[in-house]
Amino acid sequence: MAKIKPFQAVIYNPGKVKDIAKVVCPPYDVVSPEDRQRYARTHPNNLIHILLSKEAAGQDKYKCAARYFTEWLKDEILIRDERPAIYFYSQQYLVKGEKKTRFGFITLLNLDDAHSSVFKHEHTRLEAKEDRLRLTREVKANLSPIFVVFKDKKRIIQRIQERFLNKEPFIDIVNSEGVAHKVWKIDSPQEIEIIRSGMSQEDIYIADGHHRFEVACAYQEEARTSRRNLTGEENFNYVLTYFTNTDPRGLVILPIHRLLKLGAGSVFEGFKDRLKEYFDLEEVRDKQRFFFLMQKAGLNEHLIGMYKGKKFWLLRLKNIRVLDELMADKPREYRLLDVAILNAIVFSKILHVDLQDKESLRYSPDAEEFISACDNDDSLVAFFMNPVKIEQIISVAEKKERMPPKSTYFYPKVLSGLVINKFE
Repeated sequence: MAKIKPFQAVIYNPGKVKDIAKVVCPPYDVVSPEDRQRYARTHPNNLIHILLSKEAAGQDKYKCAARYFTEWLKDEILIRDERPAIYFYSQQYLVKGEKKTRFGFITLLNLDDAHSSVFKHEHTRLEAKEDRLRLTREVKANLSPIFVVFKDKKRIIQRIQERFLNKEPFIDIVNSEGVAHKVWKIDSPQEIEIIRSGMSQEDIYIADGHHRFEVACAYQEEARTSRRNLTGEENFNYVLTYFTNTDPRGLVILPIHRLLKLGAGSVFEGFKDRLKEYFDLEEVRDKQRFFFLMQKAGLNEHLIGMYKGKKFWLLRLKNIRVLDELMADKPREYRLLDVAILNAIVFSKILHVDLQDKESLRYSPDAEEFISACDNDDSLVAFFMNPVKIEQIISVAEKKERMPPKSTYFYPKVLSGLVINKFE
């Protein structure tokens, strides 16, 4: 099962960095070029300078990142924590006006044991993995944790919560999104052993960070072939990991919507006629009612939303048996995903869209962004999804299947820069 261990994290030195909120940032893969510039301007020691470094002084961006990392360690901007610890982490945030809190902890997950205990649900891209692997080779550290969920049979999170919430955290910040982040150190051997023992009986499901996980495995293999006298406990045999349980009170998964360049006028009318072969189409004029009906229907039926020309449509699948034909090579758990239905019927069967075509197809969790885009460009059509349920992710992963690309957006993201796993 899952083998974890505490570690001496590299952290920002509170004696030199007074406001930790100015030096942390989201994971690299959700940072736009504009966001990257904003974080870089916020503070000269913001982790974005390492996480998404720029070429400078005749060095490629990976060597520049390593230079920053080395200099910040030398100047004690970054320091080693005093003792091995597990880091309890809470995030308080708002979703549609409702206050939520997600609890978890950050520690190291053994990569050898992870091969048998970790379930993956997402496809990865070679280009992204090569980019992160080149960075890891230079900085020799996990800069951002992967994000995993577990069923928490021993109520580990609840027990930590009861023990630590009334204590003073060593990090207490609110980031630019308005999310409150608090971190406590768990360094008591007795408390660490309770967590370690409980996690040894858990299966792990990667929610976010599939590329980082596979890069950690690739780096581990390289390190093992190039070094001698290894014990197996070197930090590169582990990956920095954020663990949270499947408690729906704190675990929010946002849908990722689609924006397609289709064409105007008769092209769209012909497309609607093809849709009617597979779906019942219901036109809805009011935006608020449309999203209310989407959410309500998503509880017990397959539904896709569509928007174009100031009009919304609800697309209800007529016959579920068509999925057996179109996705015969996929398990039932995969075929019943709304995003799989959209891909198989609308994009592949009707439109013959290449899902990798970044010019024609865009993705975002922000529905308003795509509504505005459609209003400004008559060639665009937006497709809206209901969020995937955590039970669906787990059931697909346990079938050794991968979800369709861009299926899930776990919110909020775990910040990069709170704790770093530096290799020996």
